[in-house]
Amino acid sequence: MGRNLDKIRNIGIVAHIDAGKTTLTERILFYTGKQHRMGEVDDGTATMDYLEEEKERGISIVSAATTCLWKDYTINIVDTPGHVDFTAEVERSLRVMDGCVVVFCGVAGVEAQSETVWRQADRYKVPRICFVNKMDRVGADFNRALNSISSRLKITPLPVQIPIGSGAEFKGVIDLIEMKALYFKEETLGKEYYSEEIPDDFKEEAEIARENMLEILSETSDSIMEDVLEGKEVAQDKIRKTIKQATLEWKLSPVFCGSALRNKGVQPVIDGICYYLPSPVERGDIVGLHPEKNKELRFRPTPDEYPVALAFKVVEDPHGELVYLRLYSGTFKEGMTIYNSRAAKKERVGHIFQMHADKRFRLTEAFAGDVVAVVGFQNTVTGDTLCAKSHPVVLERMRFPEPVMSVAIEPQTQSERKKMEDALNALMKEDPTFKVRKNEETGETIISGMGELHLEILTKRIMEEFDVKARVGRPQVAYRQTIVNPSTSEYEFDRVVGLRRHKGFVKLSIEPSSKISDVIVDNRTEMGKISSVFIAAINDGINFAVEGGVGYGFPFVGMKVVVEGDVVEEDATELGYYSAAVEGMRKCVSEAKLRLLEPKMRFEVHTPEEFVGEVLSDLGARAATIEEIQGVDDLKIVRGTVAVSKMFGYATLLRSITQGKGAFTMEPTGYVAVPEEVAQQLGIFRIES
Repeated sequence: MGRNLDKIRNIGIVAHIDAGKTTLTERILFYTGKQHRMGEVDDGTATMDYLEEEKERGISIVSAATTCLWKDYTINIVDTPGHVDFTAEVERSLRVMDGCVVVFCGVAGVEAQSETVWRQADRYKVPRICFVNKMDRVGADFNRALNSISSRLKITPLPVQIPIGSGAEFKGVIDLIEMKALYFKEETLGKEYYSEEIPDDFKEEAEIARENMLEILSETSDSIMEDVLEGKEVAQDKIRKTIKQATLEWKLSPVFCGSALRNKGVQPVIDGICYYLPSPVERGDIVGLHPEKNKELRFRPTPDEYPVALAFKVVEDPHGELVYLRLYSGTFKEGMTIYNSRAAKKERVGHIFQMHADKRFRLTEAFAGDVVAVVGFQNTVTGDTLCAKSHPVVLERMRFPEPVMSVAIEPQTQSERKKMEDALNALMKEDPTFKVRKNEETGETIISGMGELHLEILTKRIMEEFDVKARVGRPQVAYRQTIVNPSTSEYEFDRVVGLRRHKGFVKLSIEPSSKISDVIVDNRTEMGKISSVFIAAINDGINFAVEGGVGYGFPFVGMKVVVEGDVVEEDATELGYYSAAVEGMRKCVSEAKLRLLEPKMRFEVHTPEEFVGEVLSDLGARAATIEEIQGVDDLKIVRGTVAVSKMFGYATLLRSITQGKGAFTMEPTGYVAVPEEVAQQLGIFRIES
């Protein structure tokens, strides 16, 4: 593994739910010889959907990694979920991938989650190719899908193929570079395919499509422009090199088409991964910061450099935690010692595994460019950098959205409490969007996640996988709180606790921040004025308050905190400074006007045209803001925003009013104020006996 970096492709497969990501991945594994039978999502045999919940529901819940070989290339693949509740799986996968394949439905085109994953790929500057899937479906329209990619994703789509027919008449694809028709043999499940001359009925369309392709490429290549203007035949190698360069510069995305379920058009996508997506070398140097000097550091992606890796996923395993790593430089060997630059602790590399979904193959070493899992780490969490202690570096971490829904969970007996706490801690390590906190008023444990499905699956795992007997409340809004006006305070903590006197003193000011999703903490305590241990204690106290330890009891957003610790003459302790920070924040917040917020959601509802009136009427009753209604044949797409509290149970209601034919997705898009009376409702997470 990993020695010829030019022949490695690290890719993610991403899309809206039910666009066919996992089906495409299963075909790739079959055609590359990684597995000898194709798994199917609908009958629960998909290799990459290995959790029982995934098999039962027919959806991907966690990302799954695998490695396959195609010609002389090694392709490391991460198949990701499409449901917005599991967006963290997409976020962390795109952070470590060099390129990705974005799958679109040939009928619906760009859907809500398609836009979300596209923006995530934009954030990490990941080059991507597109696959318009389901061209065999009634209503499939390749040109309409291209138009939606162009208009909604603000990218130039470059078709390198066009379909031969659509719906029941979909027979194959036309390669616009080689100008050949490709057909896939049904008797070999598409494993064998062949090329023929383009059918007469499609020749004119293919010639126009090729001219359009060359015209787009002319805008990025003077050489191709000269060939076109002089009427020369443009060499295939020149076309492919130009497409790759423009793809790596995020100027365009090559577009393929086919039907993964019907085994048509998959092999050209695999070729496209190798042709147009970058190797680790082509992605360039690895850039990070020195953990103490805040100085930019660069590492070359080569096995001969100092080791640098990013932990992008942690999974609980009977044999010990599996930590998934993307190796950016250097070599990792079994038994070696590596340094966690966030925790400032050494870790021992136990066993190294190449993963195939939930199956593992042991390796003795891994190299720059590889994606592997490691057992043996004790202090590593998602987003940590592993490196050489002599050359420490911190790589950019992933950014995850805040939870939007919560439930209370309590063990049925006290003897179950420790098991429940262990389960919650394990799940928090696995899932960065899963949060746990105590309700200070009721003493209840509150768990928060990205939606009803997310919480339903998590609570089921707690009770079944971790064997915890627990009672779970009904879903509630994951509220946030913010301040309306600035406030300042000073607080000296002076108390005897456990036969010892504890003292600490802080000066505080808080003010509203324009960054509504963040809390900015500026600790201006001079290093050396008080001990660094006390400064850390102050930070811990502020963080406790910010996470919901004061005010209404919900985490804060949209606030800036400036804090300074001052000297006390004697009896200064960590507890004293921690408590001074907490009580100082409590005093500051009590003198500021608080506002309770709830997540605002951007929704997309798909409904047959005959039900659109009822759907709009119901959304109106939920105080939703309708932004757009779009038609695709007899299907209507309704887009808008709504407060999350108005959408509890909407999936069931939508199925009812559309006779099971409607579907919807939501994603967070900010916060909206809730009425004052809601802010006074204490104990809203209380579990009914």
